[in-house]
Amino acid sequence: MTWRRHERAAALVALLAMAAVSGCDSGAKADAKAGAKPGSGRAGAAAPVVTGVVKAQPVPVRVSAVGTVEPIESVAVLPQVGGVITQVAFTEGQNVRAGQELFRIDPRPLQAALEAARAQLARDRAQAANAAAQAERYARLVEKDYVTREQADAARTQADVFAAAVQADQAAVEQAQLSLAYTTVTSPVAGRTGALLVRKGNVVGPASGPLVVVNQLDPIRVAFALPGSQLGEVSRYRAKGPLTVRVRPSGGADGASVTGRLVFIDNAVSPGTGTVAMKAEFANADEALWPGQFVDVEVELTVEPEALTVPASAVVTGQGGTFVYVVDGENKAVKQAVTVRRTLDGLAVVEGELADGQVVVTDGQIRVVPGGTVQVKGTPPAAGAPQGGGPK
Repeated sequence: MTWRRHERAAALVALLAMAAVSGCDSGAKADAKAGAKPGSGRAGAAAPVVTGVVKAQPVPVRVSAVGTVEPIESVAVLPQVGGVITQVAFTEGQNVRAGQELFRIDPRPLQAALEAARAQLARDRAQAANAAAQAERYARLVEKDYVTREQADAARTQADVFAAAVQADQAAVEQAQLSLAYTTVTSPVAGRTGALLVRKGNVVGPASGPLVVVNQLDPIRVAFALPGSQLGEVSRYRAKGPLTVRVRPSGGADGASVTGRLVFIDNAVSPGTGTVAMKAEFANADEALWPGQFVDVEVELTVEPEALTVPASAVVTGQGGTFVYVVDGENKAVKQAVTVRRTLDGLAVVEGELADGQVVVTDGQIRVVPGGTVQVKGTPPAAGAPQGGGPK
């Protein structure tokens, strides 16, 4: 009985071993049919990628900085005569013209001073006329020896004194007229008014401080600084013609830019920062730029006519440097080393063995193996192929 039990156990083990061998052989055959080595899984599957195109195209050469918007003219409006403010002729934040009335100061004291000056002038004119006539009479009488030379000279002197008084009175009248005109305070420049600093009813004078600040907004300027090492390059290109400057608000979501021109380069490099101050001027009719605003500045120096570009996302940085994957005609990825010269608006200007029109991988590089097959996502169907599911 014991022997029979051992015999049955040995037979069962033999059957199990045969089944295991048969299963392994079936798996190997299935792998062979799938085109893969046993145990390799799906190592031969194509890597899904997104691609872009290499382009030789004109690309500007730019230098960048951060700038601050500033008005060309910023005027603190001060009263030039003393008195009570009787009228404010604008609202805060209003656009005003050059010469537009802003304030009215009580003119009555200065009007009275003008009338007094005019009266003084009239009196002295009358006395001057009388003195001049008397001097002429004495001049004729001295020739006939009816009066002495001394009396004639005194009459002429008196006439000259009154003539000088008339000139002084005329100057006093003009000064009184000017002071009276200063009771109407106008804007010296066209621009936008700021906050009202002195209200109606307050007494003001030349030493009382500004009434309001007016900033010119159109045109407007942007001040920025570039490293002194770039000064030579900027100056060289500026000598060939005006340089275009583009600015956009820092952190602006819409990405809209404003275009102007470089108008000022400082005459010295700052020893503290090693930078040189520059300014650009912009038309600002839509008031897109605002004084005190921080903006991103790009100075366009020139345009490179045939720059070799790839989408910036196509460039990969590895241990050996930067490279791109080029997709050949057989949908295989070829690793190609490149040197990135600069990036601009999502494009990388590169140097390397690339040609215009080549296809490069822009997304999915992590799954790509050099020399491996790739599957381009969103590849359009071949010409003449059905676009949908075909006829039903």
